[in-house]
Amino acid sequence: MSLWADKYRPTALARLDFHRDQAAQLRNLLVVSQPPRSPPAGAGRWEVELPSCDPRGPPAPSEGRGGWFSPQKGRLTVQCGDFPHLLVYGPSGAGKKTRIMCLLRELYGAGVEKLRIEHQTITAPSKKKIEISTIASNYHLEVNPSDAGNSDRVVIQELLKTVAQSQQLETSTQRDFKVVLLTEVDKLTKDAQHALRRTMEKYMATCRLILCCNSMSKIIAPIQSRCLAVRVPAPSIEDICHVLSSVCKKEGLTLPQDLARQLAEKSGRNLRKALLMCEACRVQQYPFTSDQDIPETDWEVYLRETANAIVSQQTPQRLLEVRGRLYELLTHCIPPEIIMKGLLTELLNNCDGQLKGEVAQMAAFYEHRLQLGSKAIYHLEAFVAKFMALYKKFMEDGLEDMIF
Repeated sequence: MSLWADKYRPTALARLDFHRDQAAQLRNLLVVSQPPRSPPAGAGRWEVELPSCDPRGPPAPSEGRGGWFSPQKGRLTVQCGDFPHLLVYGPSGAGKKTRIMCLLRELYGAGVEKLRIEHQTITAPSKKKIEISTIASNYHLEVNPSDAGNSDRVVIQELLKTVAQSQQLETSTQRDFKVVLLTEVDKLTKDAQHALRRTMEKYMATCRLILCCNSMSKIIAPIQSRCLAVRVPAPSIEDICHVLSSVCKKEGLTLPQDLARQLAEKSGRNLRKALLMCEACRVQQYPFTSDQDIPETDWEVYLRETANAIVSQQTPQRLLEVRGRLYELLTHCIPPEIIMKGLLTELLNNCDGQLKGEVAQMAAFYEHRLQLGSKAIYHLEAFVAKFMALYKKFMEDGLEDMIF
């Protein structure tokens, strides 16, 4: 029995429930047929709208991007079945992976959904062995290089080299290239990103890259300039309500509109989270009611209790207890950025209005240091200690004013 989020995931660009204009533009990148070996004539061109002031300039056919540039139209004419490197970015739960898999299905057919998990061992120059898990089909490879930590550069170089040097056996029925999907590329080290830039240039003829991330701000400019950037915005509240109602209808359930809106708002416009919450509500109670409780995840409740513990007492002993609770969250794979954001939200709800601006500024400072560092617990604990000192001083000053 599969989750609703997986069971009802669209498998074609034409079946997407929101951002359909963007899906149509993605579909224009390719037509499921064998790409021609020469420029298509006049009326037979497939074109993708791109800004005529693209700083990269017109691509040459020798670059392997499969296109011819028309200065008069300011358009890039793309061969059917071919596309450039893609950089797909947007918030979690917006549908980035769904759109990527739909694109691959239109390119390669249903075979792209026959996935297998592979465990590969890569030997670094220092003789250190790195184990990495990949998800692959006969046509594409999906990997998260940041799982290798500081050895992500070696993983990228070796995997892309292996994939790019393996030629397709039947080029008459298959594409001339395989696709490598790299997830969470915004978590790669700078060395790995520079290695990725060199590798994507070298193996362009036999390998296409699709990079997936939440934000482009941590990706170096040379990689951004070599990819066609596709931003996938978060779905609107109305879009999420429509999807929830549609899924419940397929399951034979009746979902009140008020409850659907509550789910959409509480999920933070994260469609995957909204579907999981809706399914949890179904397990908890059916028929649905507009005022029923929406179950929360355990880590969210745990984080709220941690914030309450910080506000209730400010002592070294309590700081040690909070440190242990933060460790507990990190060991259960809750991202430190999510912990910082959740702590800030709960602390702002519990502190005085005069402190909110300073607390938000503190959180921004330590979140920035969190991104630069490699040990998340240091920066999370520093933020908690700083808040405790600020909050205790504020409470003591307020008490003195009341006495005198």
